[in-house]
Amino acid sequence: QVQLVESGGGSVQAGGSLRLSCAASGYTYSSYCMGWFRQAPGKEREGVAAIDSDGSTVYAHSVKGRFTISKDNAKNTLYLQMNSLKPEDTAMYYCAATPVRSSDPCYIAPSLYAYWGQGTQVTVSS
Repeated sequence: QVQLVESGGGSVQAGGSLRLSCAASGYTYSSYCMGWFRQAPGKEREGVAAIDSDGSTVYAHSVKGRFTISKDNAKNTLYLQMNSLKPEDTAMYYCAATPVRSSDPCYIAPSLYAYWGQGTQVTVSS
């Protein structure tokens, strides 16, 4: 059974930084995409960043240059380093994963992901 558990959320002032972590267990796929998504109140869930099993990354335009997705295979942990945070980054952040064919790139469309964590709240004040 795949489990994804996020941590690291919190409250920070604009311009600050946070690092989110996602501990994965029960995941045995050799080719996969893992990603971070967020959902603000009254808005649809949107993709933030994704990384494939080879380490290739993709980012939403709104976070490119400020956020960095990475993974530690030995620890089965996914990270999202968030710098230069803005009030519009305030949202519940979710970790997600899905198996893919080895030749497939990762996309940050929520509908493509099979497994989800419960989320961690990030609040950025101005």
